[in-house]
Order: sequence, then structure tokens, then C-alpha cells
Amino acid sequence: MKFIKNIFSYLFILIFANISAQYFPKNGNENLNLKAEEYADSLYNSLSLDEKIGQLYIIALYNNRGEEEIQKIRNLVENEKIGGLILMQEDVEKHIALLNEFQGKSKVKMMIGIDGEWGLFQRFPVAHKFPWAMTLGAIQNNNLIYEMTSKIAEDCKRMGIYWDFAPVVDVNTNPANPIIGNRSFGSDVNNVIAKGLAYAQGLQDNGVLASMKHFPGHGDTDKDSHLDLPVVSHHLERLDSIELAPFKALMDKKIGGVMVAHLYVPALEKKKGIPATLSYNIVTNLLKNKYNYKGLVITDALNMNAVAQKFPAGELDLKAFKAGNDLLLFSQDVPNGKALIKKAIEKGEISEERLAESVKKILKTKFLLNLQDLKPINPENINEDLNNSSHAELSEKLYANAITLLKDEKNLLPLNCNQTYYYLPLEEAPFQTLVDVLNFGTTINVISKEEISQIPENSTVIVGFHKDNSTAYKPYKISQESKDILSELSKKQNIILDIFGSPYALKDVDISTISTVLVSYENNDLSLKASAKALLGKTKISGKLPVIVNENLKAGSGIEK
Repeated sequence: MKFIKNIFSYLFILIFANISAQYFPKNGNENLNLKAEEYADSLYNSLSLDEKIGQLYIIALYNNRGEEEIQKIRNLVENEKIGGLILMQEDVEKHIALLNEFQGKSKVKMMIGIDGEWGLFQRFPVAHKFPWAMTLGAIQNNNLIYEMTSKIAEDCKRMGIYWDFAPVVDVNTNPANPIIGNRSFGSDVNNVIAKGLAYAQGLQDNGVLASMKHFPGHGDTDKDSHLDLPVVSHHLERLDSIELAPFKALMDKKIGGVMVAHLYVPALEKKKGIPATLSYNIVTNLLKNKYNYKGLVITDALNMNAVAQKFPAGELDLKAFKAGNDLLLFSQDVPNGKALIKKAIEKGEISEERLAESVKKILKTKFLLNLQDLKPINPENINEDLNNSSHAELSEKLYANAITLLKDEKNLLPLNCNQTYYYLPLEEAPFQTLVDVLNFGTTINVISKEEISQIPENSTVIVGFHKDNSTAYKPYKISQESKDILSELSKKQNIILDIFGSPYALKDVDISTISTVLVSYENNDLSLKASAKALLGKTKISGKLPVIVNENLKAGSGIEK
């Protein structure tokens, strides 16, 4: 009896070891897992080969490109039986109407995804914008990140979205990276792992699938894979310790998806010019076999020039599936791609078992997300639901906790309510919200560059570097004029420098003669408001630098005050 009991215990452990490597609801149990397996098996057996292959596809839905574009998607839903959609721009009410229509026509409910790294705002202007990952990387309380993505999950489900293609767990070791940058939690591997886990769990504990990206690591690239194929030329030891490290650490944490990048990594793929997305060595041998990853493996968008300009549409789909990807994102020719995959199966180039592996995994995940019981989406009050005071309060708290004090040599903080300060805004973005809040706690005189000579000597001057906050991808270079003004001003005045942009803005700024330096990370009303309260001492400053800026400013730098 003891032997039999031990055998059952061992089998139980094996079953749950398997579950732990893929998405599973927070309150799920083994009975739910068995139901999901039965559902996937039964539904798979009821599908035609054409319908099975259709499940592999997630196609982009734009509603701002005219009725002809929408009709193309309608045809793919009705005729090609595609497995899902990724929502792009722009009108949320129109998206809801289309999703209700398309889901009603789908024999198998579609998986609806979005690139929502900083919330639905990334695609929908009416939604609330949450902080970028770089800002979150500075926060010391990871529960706040979990709280943020719990809210994003709520917004996603309100829009019928059940897969957020986030978090980015690329370790951004290259300050000149043109595509990751603010989308990364930083350059410290352990911080990226901790933040990535909190982010993913906030989504998945609230019923929305997460997806680690961009495997095997896009953090040290100098090309944008939307435009060309980046090369990551590091040796295997470096890849293991930096680029691959977050993925390896998070593989067994039930994170339901991983997105494979269009990168050429010679240490992992010997055949020249083969991107990771099309590499059997990387997707199957490394990710699925060596790392034993059981979640959904999805390509990055197949319309990106890194692959689209090198491989014919449709043929690209076949190559990606042969490499081991479960899902094909943004195919440019679904009918041709499906036909090529079907032909390869019929010729025995792809086994029925290989197709079943991916499709059953997709169907099982849809069941665990409860898509089989999906109800029509209610458009009423959608704008208010996606952007209200609860969003703003949470974002301001996040910005407040990210603010990083790098130095305060003359103890100029907090500001003195009985003192008069001068405020000099530099660079290109708005600043008035900061001044308005500061004036509630002290006296602020705003001056222009032309009025600097009028400031009495030995005054305290707050200098704000206000960088454009309209995109996560814009480089944060401080103009030579601003650097020169700062240098001259510091010779006669006490300076508090506040950077409303990426910490990389300080890369070539001399702060050796500046008493007080803060990084507030972003330039919008909520970050400006949070920074003003921190300057006044109304909130604690506790953030730590998430990236290596230069030899003097290392990741982890920051003074609590």
C-alpha cells in the first residue's frame, strides 16, 4: 500500500509539474485541468484540418483603415476560421461591435490580444496610460506593479481581450537601443525578473494571459526589428547570464505565453541570417525541449521587415510553424500560409502530432480563460470604464514611488515653504502642472532662458528637463544648449535638476557641480504632479535607478528621503 501511495504521490507531482509550466488560473485545481484536457481533445477531434490550421493564426484588426480593410478581416474570420485577433487602432466602440460580430461567427471563440505594455492606451487613445516599464523598474515595491497589471487585466476583459503581449523582459544593456529602451524594466537581470513576474502575475491572477518577450533577448540591439534584422553576437556564456536569464528564471512560473523575436543570434543558430522566429534550434531545441516550456509560443509580428523583406508571405508562416511556434502573429497571407502548412502535413513534412501539440495547447488555454462561455461585450460607458479616477490615482502612486534622488549634497530637499524658488523649464515638453502644484506649498517664479541673468546670485533654481512623452521609442538626448545653460547656472546658483524623461538623458550631462538631481522618468500631468509633491516633501522618495547610465550612475543608485 505504501508503494502504491508513493506512486500516486509521484504521479500527482508530475501532473502538477506539467501544469506549473503553463498558464493555469490562480484558483484552479486538478479537476479543472482534466476538464480542460478533455475539452481540447474533444474539440480538436471535431475540427477539420483546415479549421485546426486556422487556430494557429492571430491577425491584426484595425478599424481606422476603412471598410475594405475590415471586410478582409471579416473574410478571414468566416472563411479561414482564424484563431484570434490582435487589436490595433483606434475606436473602442467600433472594436466592440466588430468583436461581438466576429465572435458570434466563430465556431471556436477567438483569442483576442493586444500590445498593452502600458495599458490599453498603447492602442486606444481614450484609455488610460500607465507608466512605462523603465519607470516601473525604479519602483522598490513590486506589489504596486501587480496592482497596476490587475487593473490592466480589468480593462482588457472589459474590451473582450484575454491576452496582453507583455511584459517585456529584455534586459536593456544598450542605451542606444532604438526599440526597447523605456519598454524594459532596466539593465539589472534580477530586477527585470522580479518586475516581470509581478507584472505577469497581476494579469494572470485576474484572468488575462501574459507573454514574456522578446525571446531570446532584444535588450542589446542597435537596430529596430520592425525595419531590419538585428544581430545579437554575444557568446553563449554572456547570453546565459544576461539575455536568456529572465526567460529561464520565469519559465516555470505559469506565465502562459512567450513571444519569439526576429533576431539573428549566431551563438544559438549557426545558419547565417536565420532569425530566432524561424530557428528550430532556438524555438524547439532550446525553448521547448531544453527549457521545457509548455506555454504558448507566438512569433513576433510576421509583417516586420526583419523577416517580411527576406521571406515570401505564406512561406514565412510555414517556416515559423516548422521552427516550433504555436501561433503565427500578423501573417500577411493567411490563405497561402494555411495552404502551405496543410500541404506539408499531407506530405508528411509536418506530423499530425506536431499540429495537435500546438492546437490542443491553444484550445486548452482558451478553456482555462473561460472563452467557451464568452458573452457579448457591452459598449455602454466604455470610455469612462477605461479611463477614470481609479486609474489616475494608481498611476500617480506609481510615478511617486519611481522618483529617484541621485544626490542632494546641500540638503535642498524638501523645499522650504518660506523660501522663494526659481523654475527654469528646458527642452520641449509642457511643465505647467509641476509649477501649479509647487505653488501650493512654496513660492515659484518661472523664468525663461532669456531671463537667467535676472536671478539673484546664490538663489535656488529648479531646472526641469522636460522631454516629449508622446512615445516610448523616442531617444532622450539632451540638447547642447540645455547642457551649457545648466553648466553656467551652476557656477552662481544652487541647482535642483529634475529629469522628466528616461534616465539615459543623463548619459552625457555633467552633474558634478549640481547639488541635487532627481529622475522623474516621464513628462505628463500625473508624473509632474507626483514629482512636485516629492519636492515638497509630501511623499517619500524611494526609487532606484533601473539602468546603468554611465560609469558614475549605476543601476541601483538612489537616496531615500
